Amino acid sequence: MKLFILTFFVLCCSITAEQDDRLPNKCEVCKFLSVELQDALEKSSRSKEVLELGEVLDSGRRRRKIKYNTSETRLTEALDNICERVLQYNVHAERPGSLRYAKGASQTMTTLKNLVHKGVKVDLGLPFELWDEPSVEVSDMKKQCETMLEQYEEVVEDWYFNHQAKRLESFLCQNQVLKTSEQECIKEMWKGDMRIKSEAKEAESHGAEEEKKSHDAGEL
Repeated sequence: MKLFILTFFVLCCSITAEQDDRLPNKCEVCKFLSVELQDALEKSSRSKEVLELGEVLDSGRRRRKIKYNTSETRLTEALDNICERVLQYNVHAERPGSLRYAKGASQTMTTLKNLVHKGVKVDLGLPFELWDEPSVEVSDMKKQCETMLEQYEEVVEDWYFNHQAKRLESFLCQNQVLKTSEQECIKEMWKGDMRIKSEAKEAESHGAEEEKKSHDAGEL
């Protein structure tokens, strides 16, 4: 038997609509561009491959060798489709600010899917198989990412060849792309689900209190 839930559906849709109306700002775009590029580079950082550049001349002169880790090739490969990786993100409407962008299913969407699997009819205005398609916000972030990367390509190259000791977020976003008043999202860090942590802390506190009462009663 299928059930129809209206209140929960309206609540979830209103939250989603509110978030979809707020497209990602410049700070959020730069932040996740930096995160994805740093991640792509870190995955290739342990390579010990050596590249040979140039052609072998008649004189027998050898090709110039260069470590892959410091090569332009490594940067080019990391940048290849880097903005496509943004499409892996989902909007987590229950989180504030830039933290609403994260990989993996949001709590809201997970709840809705669980209801569907239990036989509850949930109508989001699109087929179930399209629920995991990139949202309007995420698609917009990808477009902004591509524009930003094209505009600041030389800055990224300068960082890669000369300033990798600094975090890309700082070198690119804070020093080049954003005004001081636009940098709020850089400070936002995910610390886990604070609601769950709060409930766990309350449960722990309650348990300790009950244990103390039991101990005091035993002494009497």
